[in-house]
Amino acid sequence: MFVSVAIIFFALLVLGVPIGFTLGLAGLSGLYLMGSGVSLFSMAPLQYFSGLNMFTLMAMPFFILAGELMNKGGITVRLVHFAKILAGNVRGGLAHANIIASIFFAGMTGAAVSDTAAIGTMLIPAMVDDGYDADFSAAVTAASSIIGPTIPPSNMMVIYGSLMNVSIAGLFAAGFLPGLVLAGLLMLITTAISIKRGYPKGLKTTFKEKLVGFRNAIIPLLMPVIILGGILSGIFTPTEAAAIAVLYALVIGFFVLKTLSVKDLAPMLVKTARITGVVFLIIGAAGILSWVLAINQVPQAIAAFLLATTGNPKLILLLIILLMLVVGMFMDIAAALIILGPILHPIAVGIGMDPIHFGIVMVLSLNIALMTPPVGACLFVACSISKITLAQLSKAIWPYIIMEVAALFLVAYIPEISLFLPRLLGF
Repeated sequence: MFVSVAIIFFALLVLGVPIGFTLGLAGLSGLYLMGSGVSLFSMAPLQYFSGLNMFTLMAMPFFILAGELMNKGGITVRLVHFAKILAGNVRGGLAHANIIASIFFAGMTGAAVSDTAAIGTMLIPAMVDDGYDADFSAAVTAASSIIGPTIPPSNMMVIYGSLMNVSIAGLFAAGFLPGLVLAGLLMLITTAISIKRGYPKGLKTTFKEKLVGFRNAIIPLLMPVIILGGILSGIFTPTEAAAIAVLYALVIGFFVLKTLSVKDLAPMLVKTARITGVVFLIIGAAGILSWVLAINQVPQAIAAFLLATTGNPKLILLLIILLMLVVGMFMDIAAALIILGPILHPIAVGIGMDPIHFGIVMVLSLNIALMTPPVGACLFVACSISKITLAQLSKAIWPYIIMEVAALFLVAYIPEISLFLPRLLGF
């Protein structure tokens, strides 16, 4: 039965059927093949609803809307300018500012594609005008956007924590240091490339200009402080924090900066609903397929196969990482997380990994897929902004992919990078 479902699933993917429908149709075929003991018309809607019946998922549309409000309200412009100041008068300054801006942006939305679009729209043309190659500018933007879903708040962490019953606050705490390690390695390769190609230096600013830049950026920088400080201190839940983020963005946009108007709200609400609807369609449809796999003990069979292949926990972790990297190259990362999570999570726990640690490894592994061909979403956004081909960007981005995979292995095999803050905070 499993082989038949797998064939149907991959056949639909090859035919280009949207991933949400692919998951649903594969799940329905599994229910049908299970025979008369399962009522197709009652079990399918039940499992679809069960896949979505998690209160923590409510945080996702709020974080998406908060990001939209911040972008439209001109917050991103202030953050990018402050990032330029922090990058300073170093070789490849604008490229470093791009990475620093992604760190700031991560604390507001946790969405890589939004990061690529918002920061890329401003910095890719500016970098090209300043003498940087277009493919390099696009590569830096796409690569640094992966920091977004790693440093909290992160929609991927919300999904993982909801499905695996793992503390979302603990995952948020665990994402800080891996995100900074990732940023550090990206800045390292950026420095090397910038020196080799002779790219220009960044802004040279006075102390007074630095203070002005910080003053202008302090309002947006307070947003992640309020959100994460409230979550990690236990004042409010991730879902409540997401709602507070929307309220904060509304207040800042309407009454402090006065960059938002009532007519701006409708398009942002529509876009938020559209993005949320797509993700929730995938989660609900995956609920049917996950139930079929679970009831037929497929996760247990895969775990037994991996454990029979080798008894070495480090080698098993390597196989898991390679599987996630390959699957992520060809599948929507939310769908991959939903399908692989229930299968791989018990295996990881079985070899002694902390659930929070494995959550970070899984999120980071799948995030890298956003910048790998052939279907990396961030690549397409960066290509459209920079006006270059996917082939050009794919060639330019490989040094960054290597550094991000290196960061992934550091995080995977040095648990303290992920677990230091959660343990310090008592998660």
